[in-house]
Amino acid sequence: MPKIVNRDHRREQLAEAAWRVIRREGMEGVSVRSVAEEAGMSLGSLRHYFATQSELLSFSMRLVTERVRKRIVSSRRSGDPRVDIESLIGEMIPLDPERLAECEVWLAFVGSTPAHPELRSLCEEVHDALYGFFRSIVDSLLALKLVKSGVDAELEAMRLHALVDGLVVHGVSRSPKATPAEIMRIVSYHLDSIMTQ
Repeated sequence: MPKIVNRDHRREQLAEAAWRVIRREGMEGVSVRSVAEEAGMSLGSLRHYFATQSELLSFSMRLVTERVRKRIVSSRRSGDPRVDIESLIGEMIPLDPERLAECEVWLAFVGSTPAHPELRSLCEEVHDALYGFFRSIVDSLLALKLVKSGVDAELEAMRLHALVDGLVVHGVSRSPKATPAEIMRIVSYHLDSIMTQ
């Protein structure tokens, strides 16, 4: 009886193999062949799931964002807006080995967009979605009257987005100096600067 293979699961396994290659060798080390070897699969078998390197890279990049999105959607809410916002932001920054790996891979993708123009539109799509997420946080705080007077919602959303991007870079490039506690202390300090309580 032939073995049944879950196509989506196998594609995720291949994307994870691509992540391992990226973390070890950088984007320049990624090829359909190197990922197939990393996954312990023949080149022909890999091409059954991804016809091109570009398709593999796009899926691998999208998987990073999808995993973060799933954690955010499924995270429990405490009912305390401040606690909940810190928790949601924490899902995007390198606070544990899983999130550190995602951040390392994400930065490799972002840094490679000049060499891989096919990834640029996906990177812009994620950037826009992140801005929308941060704008929704700021708008929620405004609606709850938890923001100090004079806060510009658009600028604050952009500033929060830039802060989180910077924390990702610091968490990846300064590790272990940029500890999870230090990173979250910066998030908390920033929220103190805009919130009324």
